Amino acid sequence: MPKIKSHSAATKRFKLTGTGKIKRHHAGVTHILTKKSRKRKRKLGSATLVAECDVARVKRMLVY
Repeated sequence: MPKIKSHSAATKRFKLTGTGKIKRHHAGVTHILTKKSRKRKRKLGSATLVAECDVARVKRMLVY
């Protein structure tokens, strides 16, 4: 049986935490920053967890 390949794009975008949850970065922080408030930009910079409804899909892409 051959090894299953991980989804290359997913391995770059998601990281597993020690407890098995999946971390992701926020979208919308690269451009058009003038209209966004300081608080909003600061919040976008921090990582967050993947929503429960998407966890199964992301885990399928992150095989190893």
